[in-house]
Amino acid sequence: MSRKDKEARTMTNDFREKTWAARESWRVFGIIAEFVEATERLNSIKPAVSIFGSARTLPDHPYYKLTEQISRQLSDAGFSVISGGGPGIMEAANKGAYFGESPSIGLNIQLPHEQNRNDYQDVSQTFRHFFARKYMFVKLATAYVVLPGGFGTLDELMEALTLVQTGKTRRMPIILVCSDFWRGMLDWLQNVLVEEGMIAPEDMELIQVIDEPAEVVDAIFKYYETRGFEPSAAEREIQLNL
Repeated sequence: MSRKDKEARTMTNDFREKTWAARESWRVFGIIAEFVEATERLNSIKPAVSIFGSARTLPDHPYYKLTEQISRQLSDAGFSVISGGGPGIMEAANKGAYFGESPSIGLNIQLPHEQNRNDYQDVSQTFRHFFARKYMFVKLATAYVVLPGGFGTLDELMEALTLVQTGKTRRMPIILVCSDFWRGMLDWLQNVLVEEGMIAPEDMELIQVIDEPAEVVDAIFKYYETRGFEPSAAEREIQLNL
């Protein structure tokens, strides 16, 4: 390769790098805009419960029907219900709330596959970035209700547990539904993570396991009965640094 060709290639590579760097910089403004739009649109939705579960659960599955019952009872009790806005358990959560007394909220995500917006949303907000969407799930929630699911569900569950454990968000009920599904994971947390000192024994108290819809609602009310749903001044400060 001649010296002239090498110089031309170097100039081309430099141009590509500068173009990529410029795109990266402008992307930051898009992320900020996503946070601002979601915060302004959703900040008044409270109290709210975030429900998670598999996108692949079909409407005739017992998990779907159970989720719909839980969501309807939460909605009728005065809680807005937030889901990921897609199919499966997310759809069941939105559907139950949609026909209840309180708003059904869908925090949708743009994905190459699997995520299609369900039809049961009073308020729909679409995100391009997972981390912005996950921030809103935590920021708006007074409780987490987690149904069976895959990697995405486990990601949301572990994120909630980590944020509460480390004090990066206020403590809230984190409720697992369908005890048979979660038993293996809970045994592993207790028998491996606790036993090897990876987590403290009291960290297991962050999790509740409840199978009955009415008991899910009762557990959330019981947690807040002496303190109310509004975050304290200290908790608001914590959430600003979420």
